[in-house]
Amino acid sequence: MPDFTAYDHPVLAVPCPTCRAAPGLWCRCSSGHMAFDLHAARRAEAARQFIAQHGDWAAIIHAAPGWLIDPRGRARH
Repeated sequence: MPDFTAYDHPVLAVPCPTCRAAPGLWCRCSSGHMAFDLHAARRAEAARQFIAQHGDWAAIIHAAPGWLIDPRGRARH
């Protein structure tokens, strides 16, 4: 199960299906250079796994010590 609070960005908790970057590593372009942004397929997979793990109403929040998961965060909006 991915730990969405363990990295600088929650999406880094899952591997990238596009460039094959391992969890914790930033996405790479086909040239091998670091990508400007995380690949869309990786963001979608992270969202899918986050919802499967924490439920439809959970949200992840950037706080001073890092990332926090609020189980009812989306219900508040």
